[in-house]
Amino acid sequence: MKRSSAAWLRWPVWSGYAAAMWSLVYGCLGLYWAVGGSGFPFGRGYDPEADDAFSLLAGTNPGVGGPIIAGLGLAGAVIGVLMARGHGRGVFAKLMLGFAGVVAVTLALVIPDFRVLMLLTRVPFIPIWAFTGVPGGFTVADLVPWPRINLVVIVLGGLLWALAALAYSRRVKQVCLHCGRGTHSGQWTSPEAARRWGRWAVAVAVAVPLLYAVTRIAWAMGIPLGIPQSFYDENVDSGMFIGGLAIALMAIGGAVLTIGLIQRWGEVYPRWIWFKKGKRVPLALAMVPAALVTVSIIPAGIMEVRMAFSRGIDPQDWGMLGPGLLWPLWGVALGAATVAYYLRRRGECPHCGLGAPTGPVAEAEVDDTVSS
Repeated sequence: MKRSSAAWLRWPVWSGYAAAMWSLVYGCLGLYWAVGGSGFPFGRGYDPEADDAFSLLAGTNPGVGGPIIAGLGLAGAVIGVLMARGHGRGVFAKLMLGFAGVVAVTLALVIPDFRVLMLLTRVPFIPIWAFTGVPGGFTVADLVPWPRINLVVIVLGGLLWALAALAYSRRVKQVCLHCGRGTHSGQWTSPEAARRWGRWAVAVAVAVPLLYAVTRIAWAMGIPLGIPQSFYDENVDSGMFIGGLAIALMAIGGAVLTIGLIQRWGEVYPRWIWFKKGKRVPLALAMVPAALVTVSIIPAGIMEVRMAFSRGIDPQDWGMLGPGLLWPLWGVALGAATVAYYLRRRGECPHCGLGAPTGPVAEAEVDDTVSS
């Protein structure tokens, strides 16, 4: 555990190399697909679930997509190494940083679709379904075909490029690689400022999933809120509304946990968790789940927007697609709330010595010192 933790703390060093390696491997896959290799995961005829309304690459094929992937993969491998080694000044540095940023956003947020979120919501049930079987007569393997796994691989690549871009940006600005602080850090990153704008971000990140949950709970209770009565009658026995209720309950649970990003119990374990009472909540325990939801919700929301433009929205059917149009806002707000939580709690950097803990965490540290 300590070894893995130490490796993670060195992310500014290895993130550029990791992004370069990911690009090289995926670029080699692109070359393989370009020369006729099997397993191309995009486009109609290759991805069974590809659809123009939600898949950005539904119209591509190995002859076109393969060479593009190979070329971009090779370019990414070279640029990733240059960034990791700190090369580049002036315009060249800005170009490399722009490349990294565009690649990160495209891979993590634009190319993926709702299937990443679908996999995330089903992960807790996979160990159970491995023994009981998946409802509807499916198998666990049916839930994770290669095109879906490929989307997760792409998101992973996007996150690696985001880390590489962040580390390189800090090198260029000559600030601390680990915390980003310097002699002239932005005022918005101070704990006090993060507490203010973080509250607004949390408010939005709570309101949007609750709106979604209201429609799904209404359907499960027999109220066709936002959908035609005929559609409800056709699907009432299909299990669709029960599945929607399960997701609604998960959304409500997520909203409650999101509130914790601005509450004391989100920083210091409350009394009712007796075996941890008064101890600090690890940053990763709050940030990792929030980050996973962020990178799952935004692509799903972008897909909903594409579907709305492609198919239109029937005013009588607003409950089906309407709440999903707000998901990009939900994802951005949740991401901002997570960043604010980090900025408030990051405390003193062990590498540059800047910063100090504030709020409930600082009080917990004092309590720990007194009790010891």
